[in-house]
Amino acid sequence: MASVAHSYLFVPGNRPDRFGKACASGADAVIIDLEDAVPPAEKSSARAAVEAWLNPVLPVVLRINGAETAWFGEDLACCLRPGVQAVMLPKTESIEHIRQLQEALGKTAPILPLIETAQGFWNALEIARGGAVQRLVFGSLDFQLDLGIRGDDDELLHFRSQLVLISRLAGIEAPVDGVTTEIDDPAPLRADTTRARRLGFSGKLCIHPKQIAVVNECFVPTTGEIGWARRVMEAAAEARGGAIAVDGKMVDRPVVLKAERVLKDAERRAAGSKE
Repeated sequence: MASVAHSYLFVPGNRPDRFGKACASGADAVIIDLEDAVPPAEKSSARAAVEAWLNPVLPVVLRINGAETAWFGEDLACCLRPGVQAVMLPKTESIEHIRQLQEALGKTAPILPLIETAQGFWNALEIARGGAVQRLVFGSLDFQLDLGIRGDDDELLHFRSQLVLISRLAGIEAPVDGVTTEIDDPAPLRADTTRARRLGFSGKLCIHPKQIAVVNECFVPTTGEIGWARRVMEAAAEARGGAIAVDGKMVDRPVVLKAERVLKDAERRAAGSKE
C-alpha cells in the first residue's frame, strides 16, 4: 500500500481468482471484501480462500464483517495472518468497536473505520482518536440509506466536510471518500473525485479497475499546479521574506506553505510510481 493511498480497489472475498489481478491493477491499495460482496452462505468458504491466498509480498486491506455480526470473531483471526496490512471495519458506530478490534489485533495492523450510519457519524471524532485508526472512510451509499438522504452532492456536503475537520482534529490522515457507481462513464467519477479533493479528502474507494487511473490522476497535482508552486517558491526565495506577487496575486506565508505542499505531493507520488 502506498504511503498515502489515494485509490482503494474492492475485490470480492469469494473471488480468489481476482486477488492477484487486483494487486496488479495500479491501485494504491486493494481491499479484499468479506462483507457486502460475500453472501451469508459463502462467508466461511470466502474467509478460508482469503487465508489460503494471503501473502506478505502482496499486502492488502481486509474488510471484515461488522462487530455486531456472527462472522466477526472468525474474521478477526484472519486479520492476524501475514499479508493483512490494514483492517477495514464496516458500520463503525462507537469507540467500543475500535477497542474490540484493537484487543484482538494488538498493534499488528492499522484500522480503517467505515462511517456509514448516523450513529457512526455522531461518534466520529471519538472513533478517529482511537489509537490504531489510520483514517476514516465514508460509506456514502449506506449513509444515505440510513438517513433517508436522496442525493450524493450538496446533500452530503456537510457530512463530508465534517469528516475532513474531524480527521484534522484527531491528527490522522485525511479521509477516504465513498464509491462512484458509474463504471463505464469516467465523467461522474472525475467530478466526484475532484469534489472530494477540493473538500480535503485524499483518497477514494473504487469498485472497478477502470476507475483507478482517474482517481489517481485527480489526487495528483496537475502540471499547472506544479508550475504555479515552483513560481511561488522561486519568488519567495528571491524576496527573502519580503512581500511578493506571483501571477498578479499577492503571496503570503500560507500561500508559500500551500506551494510547498503541492511540490511535496508531486514528489511523493512520483517516488511511489517508481516503487
